[in-house]
Amino acid sequence: MPKNVDLPPASLRPNLTHVDQHEFGLLVEPYRRELQAHCYRMLGSVHDAEDLVQETFLRAWRRRSTFEGRATLRAWLYKIATNLCLDALEKRPQRMLRVMREAVSNPDDPLRPSVMEPIWLEPFPDELLGTDDGDPEARFSTRESITVAFIAALHLLPPRQRAVLILRDVLDWQASEVADLLGLTIPAVKSALHRARTTLSKHYRTPGAESVNARQLDPAAQTQLRHYILAWEMADINAFLALLKEDATFSMPPNPSWYRGREAIGRLVSKSIFGGEAHGRWRLLPTRANTQAAFGLYQRDPANGVYRAYGIQVLTFAGAQIADVTTFRTPALVPRFNLPESLPI
Repeated sequence: MPKNVDLPPASLRPNLTHVDQHEFGLLVEPYRRELQAHCYRMLGSVHDAEDLVQETFLRAWRRRSTFEGRATLRAWLYKIATNLCLDALEKRPQRMLRVMREAVSNPDDPLRPSVMEPIWLEPFPDELLGTDDGDPEARFSTRESITVAFIAALHLLPPRQRAVLILRDVLDWQASEVADLLGLTIPAVKSALHRARTTLSKHYRTPGAESVNARQLDPAAQTQLRHYILAWEMADINAFLALLKEDATFSMPPNPSWYRGREAIGRLVSKSIFGGEAHGRWRLLPTRANTQAAFGLYQRDPANGVYRAYGIQVLTFAGAQIADVTTFRTPALVPRFNLPESLPI
């Protein structure tokens, strides 16, 4: 992790003043994936995270003469990236999932209009995470801290508190290092961390042993995933509902409505997703997002029968049951998971 106590001897620290652009790229490229995950935690958007990491490398290249080797190269890059994220968050609307912010919707009411402004959290492709080399002493593991539930709760925090919590509890930085990065005093860092932890504890529960993710699914949960695909592709409402926990939640950003419980979800899907002649309406391709089971979701075009990208669907499991289904209804997300934009008939 990017701690100053891990500094190599001065003779082994890179001198960036005289490196050319190619050499510089070789030095910083190994940090791309972890910086993307860091910026995603800060911004809630995979697209914005990619842009900010590229801007981080550009800024680091332009300011390479200011790197004095008092911190690791990794810590220096994190400092640039974090401050770029804070600057960006001052100019952009806050991203969210409505399930964290407002009352549950009534499935008997009409669906509310979608909100197309960039206010929604986005899923993050697992393949961008790389290996989990997080500090075992950190409060939140690298993989737990990228789940949809954690990101949604994290984005209830003001940006600077969010940065402090990520740096302290996810990356396991020392309070003095965070203070130096953010230009704060150590007491201010400790105060911000306390407030952030208090808010997070109200909205996020650390998963218990019964919770599993896409890399830990046992055979029973894997079987449930196969049944889930069949239920969607055959528009079998009863089979779909049987896979859900009694108090499961269901949301479809950018639509602001969300629903809780099998009965309510069943009333919703029967008149919308699985309504009418729905057999064969949907196709699902397995993927992974936010370390959770996920699918590329495709809807059949009635005009020609081709299945076109509809969005990315992320499942949260509790044991062998599904506790949450979040469908990010943004077709442009699908190619980011290395999935095709359409499927043949």
